Amino acid sequence: QVQLAESGGGLVQPGGSLTLSCAVSGSSSGVTAMAWYRQGPGKDRELVAQLTNDDMTTYVDPVKGRFTISRDKATGTVFLQMNNLKPADTARYYCYARSLRWNGVDDYWGQGTQVTVSS
Repeated sequence: QVQLAESGGGLVQPGGSLTLSCAVSGSSSGVTAMAWYRQGPGKDRELVAQLTNDDMTTYVDPVKGRFTISRDKATGTVFLQMNNLKPADTARYYCYARSLRWNGVDDYWGQGTQVTVSS
């Protein structure tokens, strides 16, 4: 089992910045990728950014150039640095981990942290 705990959300004005953190605990040796998803009001959950164990990153177009996903390799904590935030970024942000085992894949989710961009 892998446990994920997000923090760092809050209310920010348009153009502002926030950094989200995802603390990873439990049996994380099988984790091959970490990601941030978000779910806005009335919308489906969508991938925002992904980071693989070999440091490959992927971003969805709306956040390219503004968001950066990274990892502290000493602690395993994953971050999402968000700059130039827009009202459209308002959503609950979820940390996700993909873990491999001998007979399949496990998906793990955190509880999420709310980000509200408003003046």
